[in-house]
Amino acid sequence: MIAIEHAAPDDPRVLTLFDELSETLEAITGSSGRASFNPAGVTAEGGCLLLATIGGGAVGCGAFRRLHPGIVEVKRMYARPGTKGVGAALLAALESVAREMGYREAWLETRRVNQQAVRFYERHGYDLIDNFGKYRGRPEAVCFAKRL
Repeated sequence: MIAIEHAAPDDPRVLTLFDELSETLEAITGSSGRASFNPAGVTAEGGCLLLATIGGGAVGCGAFRRLHPGIVEVKRMYARPGTKGVGAALLAALESVAREMGYREAWLETRRVNQQAVRFYERHGYDLIDNFGKYRGRPEAVCFAKRL
């Protein structure tokens, strides 16, 4: 059974998952994604970091930060390979927390070459939007949004 809990970005379990995510992204996209994540954003008011566990072992993480009034940006989504349903459970939990906090939309960015992530977000109701913020004018980036 997948359990989801709030976590801190300095939790050793989270740090291990962040490292795994960065290595995976580096292999797929050529960039670890570390430069696009500031832990202060998920610990500030309006932010959230969740940890997924199975049998007490950490198997995934996901976060969001306040991007604009009513809009969160989903960050650092990761599920260990072979953990069926973890990514979907994390994303659903993030969306639920965001709704409870009064957010109306969730936005995110991934790399176009990361087709597994692109398909994942499309399957979960995210629609392609124009690149936002620092992703504007970056053809390697693709951005999505979902109404919460």
